[in-house]
Amino acid sequence: MAAVSIIAALGFIVYGGRVFMMLYRFPIESRGRRRKLVEVGCVTAICATCFVVRAVMVAYTSYNDKQSRTIDVLSHPLLNVVYYTCVEILPSALVLYILRKLPPRRTDGYASI
Repeated sequence: MAAVSIIAALGFIVYGGRVFMMLYRFPIESRGRRRKLVEVGCVTAICATCFVVRAVMVAYTSYNDKQSRTIDVLSHPLLNVVYYTCVEILPSALVLYILRKLPPRRTDGYASI
């Protein structure tokens, strides 16, 4: 499970970095370029950090608790709530907040059906 999380983090870093570099090479006078650079950078950093923290916690737990090898990362319910809030709920909320602005509606004469 830790290896899958590391691979996911690497995927976010590689592909997020590629999109970031692609946007960085656009002409400076492009509309919305700076905002998109910030969005892509923030989403990439949040998601990669989330997966790395998860990988570290799963590896640590499996190393310390060789008998059970469960996905339950921490032994106390309150610690589980804090862990899942920090690793899943908070990053998801941040990504949704960053990407909250929808593109404007097209007004090219076609009726919406």
